[in-house]
Amino acid sequence: MNTRYSKHLPGFVFLSDLLLLNIALYNSHFIKFNTYRPENTSLTFILLVNIAWVVVSALSRSFYVFRPLLLRDNINKFLLTLIYHLLCVFGIIYFFKIFNISRAEVMLSYTLFFLLVVFQRSALFFFLDYIRKKGYNHRQIVIIGDENIAERLLKSFSRHPEYGYDLTDFISEEQVSLLSQETLLTNLLAKRPNEIFICYKQMNDELLKRLIRFGDTYGIKIKVVSDLILNNNYAHLVNYDNVPVLHLNSQPEIGLKIILLKRSFDVLFSSVVMITGAPVFILLYLTTKLTSKGPAFFRQERIGKNEKPFYIYKFRSMRVNAELAGPQLSKDNDPRITKWGMIMRKTRLDELPQFWNVLRGDMSVVGPRPERQFFIEQIVEKTPSYRKLLRVKPGLTSIGQVHYGYAENVDQMCDRVRYDLLYLQNISLNSDLNIILKTVKVMVQGKGK
Repeated sequence: MNTRYSKHLPGFVFLSDLLLLNIALYNSHFIKFNTYRPENTSLTFILLVNIAWVVVSALSRSFYVFRPLLLRDNINKFLLTLIYHLLCVFGIIYFFKIFNISRAEVMLSYTLFFLLVVFQRSALFFFLDYIRKKGYNHRQIVIIGDENIAERLLKSFSRHPEYGYDLTDFISEEQVSLLSQETLLTNLLAKRPNEIFICYKQMNDELLKRLIRFGDTYGIKIKVVSDLILNNNYAHLVNYDNVPVLHLNSQPEIGLKIILLKRSFDVLFSSVVMITGAPVFILLYLTTKLTSKGPAFFRQERIGKNEKPFYIYKFRSMRVNAELAGPQLSKDNDPRITKWGMIMRKTRLDELPQFWNVLRGDMSVVGPRPERQFFIEQIVEKTPSYRKLLRVKPGLTSIGQVHYGYAENVDQMCDRVRYDLLYLQNISLNSDLNIILKTVKVMVQGKGK
């Protein structure tokens, strides 16, 4: 698509953030004082907050959205901007001695603003993902350099159409060596790419400098692709006095901001489900109790984060004493499952009590499914990388649960591990929301077992 509507996106996000800030301010004032008409002090505070936000947001550029779309990074940047803004506002309040502002109103305003922006960014990223998968909002790219690195890059783009990249041309190292730099730059200009990816194992310093100047002159982004292959590692780039150093870790490093964001979402989402879904919980409880002998709830010890055991809760779907012979996995036409239990397992309604585990902090809404120690020992023996899953909170649903489903034996459990390992590389609110939506689809279609 030749028309570049994305150039208007930063302005749209900036104005949208400002609008959401004022929605949060006025609604917080209404919640606190039961009126949308602020008195002089509150009006001064609202004006102050708006001016401070325009300045701080402009300096941090938190309204810019970059490719690839990484919701976690964008939310982290916004949260940092919000903290700076809060400090700036508190500093001005202290300096001008405006002490008669309601603390509850201030905290409620910032909390509501944060939640509104998280929802807004999630919706925006979902929309951008959708239209790019449909072929809109694409950028034309040229790849220069090593063929193997370029092939890996193109495979990544083909797996992720939401990146929105279309290859205009590939210029190999051999072709570059046959062309003069002037001819190469002339050819590049004729292609009119939005971005140029440079894939070199041994970088030509002089050519790289000329390409960077070329990009600056014609407004073309220049991106350098490393030939380093990372297998199940987690990396981030750190500058040591302008010397870029790639940090590699064998396990995911989840920042404090994403931990707080994920926990806040867990508490909010679980509370909403348990409060609004109370009639459904009661109906499931009574039906389970009346359709078979035994308690309505079932609890079982599972292994959680850092290998800490906890009790998981479910609506009972099997007959009492179903595991007298020892731990067993369920399978198709399992005689231990009650008729009502079969319906609950198909729709995964038996898992709903685990929202209580989420509220307690034993689990997250999304994360690798928790297993019993008996099966973990067998899985680790065949798939040692499973231990990485024990470094994060287990989840009520998971990407493995959605794409693979329930496992009937240890080999299938090992196959499912690879899906959950992929989740560790992309822990974000955006991926969590996608998994939740896919889980709801599975429940509606009755594809559980």
